[in-house]
Amino acid sequence: MDFLSGLNPEQRAAVTLPEQSALILAGAGSGKTRVLTTRIAWLISTGQVSPHGILAVTFTNKAAKEMLLRLSAMLPINIRGLWMGTFHGLCNRMLRAHHREAMLPQTFQILDSADQLASIKRLMKVLNVDDEKYPPREVQNFISGNKEQGLRAHEVEAFDPYTRRKVEIFAAYDEQCQREGVVDFSELLLRCYELLARNQPLREHYQARFRHILVDEFQDTNRLQYQWLKLLAGQHNALFAVGDDDQSIYAFRGANVGNMQELTRDFHVQSVIKLEQNYRSHGNILDAANALIKNNRSRLGKNLWTSENKGEPLRVYEAPTDEEEAKFIVDEARQLNREGIHLAEMAVLYRSNAQSRVIEHALVSAGVAYRVYGGLRFFERQEIKHALAYLRLIQNPGDDNALLRIINFPTRGIGTRTIEQLQEAARAQNVNLWQVAKQTGGKVATFVTLIEMMASATRELPLPEVIDHIILHSGLLVHYQNETGVKQREAQERLENLNELINAATLFVHENEDDSLTSFLTHAALESGESQAEANADALHLMTVHSSKGLEFHTVFMSGLEEGLFPHHNSRMADAGVDEERRLMYVAITRARRRLYLTFAQSRMLHGQVNYNLMSSFLRELPEELLHWITPRITTRNNFSSSGYSSSLTPTSPMNMKGLGGKKSIGAQNSPWHISQAVHHAKFGEGVIVNIEGGDSDMRVQVNFRTAGTKWLALEYAKLTPL
Repeated sequence: MDFLSGLNPEQRAAVTLPEQSALILAGAGSGKTRVLTTRIAWLISTGQVSPHGILAVTFTNKAAKEMLLRLSAMLPINIRGLWMGTFHGLCNRMLRAHHREAMLPQTFQILDSADQLASIKRLMKVLNVDDEKYPPREVQNFISGNKEQGLRAHEVEAFDPYTRRKVEIFAAYDEQCQREGVVDFSELLLRCYELLARNQPLREHYQARFRHILVDEFQDTNRLQYQWLKLLAGQHNALFAVGDDDQSIYAFRGANVGNMQELTRDFHVQSVIKLEQNYRSHGNILDAANALIKNNRSRLGKNLWTSENKGEPLRVYEAPTDEEEAKFIVDEARQLNREGIHLAEMAVLYRSNAQSRVIEHALVSAGVAYRVYGGLRFFERQEIKHALAYLRLIQNPGDDNALLRIINFPTRGIGTRTIEQLQEAARAQNVNLWQVAKQTGGKVATFVTLIEMMASATRELPLPEVIDHIILHSGLLVHYQNETGVKQREAQERLENLNELINAATLFVHENEDDSLTSFLTHAALESGESQAEANADALHLMTVHSSKGLEFHTVFMSGLEEGLFPHHNSRMADAGVDEERRLMYVAITRARRRLYLTFAQSRMLHGQVNYNLMSSFLRELPEELLHWITPRITTRNNFSSSGYSSSLTPTSPMNMKGLGGKKSIGAQNSPWHISQAVHHAKFGEGVIVNIEGGDSDMRVQVNFRTAGTKWLALEYAKLTPL
């Protein structure tokens, strides 16, 4: 058959497997989509199964459409009987067909996340639940998280009164949804699983129909999704799973990479086929990815290779500051563009969304077109717009748009009807909302007092401290800190963005020698007003590493390779957290086809203060012969290996950041301690010396610890160990 002719031996072996369950370990850039679609085409064209007998599961509608398009081109027959789609889409289809058995109305509606939250808030009001003690979003995460584990309210273990109350709300929420004939996203899968589990004739019907079940991105399945697949497969159907355990990066969404090993046991898989030939990247990039990922435990194991040449070494750039790092990236991108590489063929990746701010600023300043992929530009993000609205209101109480945005955010019990009454009164009196609000009592009066107090308290403060004060006293900080469950990771990103807003103000003052709030708000408005590049325009891509999965570029800039940033400091607190971060780094490396830059900064602005950082441990795991250091190396290779920090910082270097609040080092000339030295403390762990004062027995050092922050220590008592 023509569609088999272009396959390599491993791809052909996977496509032409006999009717049996199999696990296909498909490495990055190894042609997994081609294998999946060709497998389906081969099964149908050889008469082993009709389209009616195939169920294919993808993780996005886009992937499903692409596969259907390819299949239509490969096969001359109509494939309409084939079921292909996402888990949620397929479960919806099954529930629609069997709504009576599922105890749902035929026209049941699906609640999106916002609708679900509104439904929970409405229920909690009826139940008279204190929404400060039980934040509605926390309750939402509790309900969805348990459903994704396959648990109903009566199955959730509750060892304390607080959890028992959430279980009661969970049960009441399910009853409310049942009465109203609605289901949320988590319910779609759980309801479908329960339908198949309890209804033997229906289960046997689908088991008899779907002899071949094919699953894409199997490493991203959660516990309930795998249980649903097992029910459909039964004892006799073939489950053909394609995935890559080295690219499992969604544990925070409930993905369980262990499902891959469970599959091999549960289905007695004899055929684990490894697709290791990469059709994307040059050899040095793949060698770096292989060297990095081999440090992970519990891998199923594979080694990417290419028939192409080794290509260029990986370029490593050590910047003095995060601003210099951003400037370097922009300058390199512009030079590559002048050499004929389109901006759209380049991507800047970062671990955390907050990192985009300094890069965006450099791009706007240089007039380089860019597009934030899978997210919003910095000044367009929800939490930033909230903070700016508070700043606008204390600067100009007549700003109605700012007032409407924050009058009830964070929630302070000012309802929609109250806001409508304020607007009606303002129109009737021909005044702004603030003037009406000042005449109003109750919770509106409390809000007015809050704004007035913040305006008074910040009148004489420097700009960065104004923003810090607003974030704290507005309630934004506590609001995002209180997020739990699935939303906790998103809230952490929002907190990082708010922190970055303080950094943006610090940099603005430094660059413009202007400390006024009005000037900064104008700057923010102008940067957010710089529209993103048009859809078809040549523009540089900016994105988190998570967003980059499945994409590829000629050139990739991986920025911010510092301990605590990448790997993220939270990974130290999670079981196998560093392994997941390493898989994320593996994804980043394998996005590049021809050129890969790895960049990090000796210092990075954090909360308006300069922090000095250790180089990422992931850089230490890459073979030196694959790296080309663009910046001069001052430390020896031994120091590089042991400390993970390249010391190009001296007490007289510009990095003391005198202009940004740093102190001048006055340490003794003959001291064994020096700025930028990596050290270890028994209590605080690893860190870097950022300042030295005094001499002899009075000498003390300021150390920026990876997890404990910055501390001054007297050397006579601190018992620091050099690394």
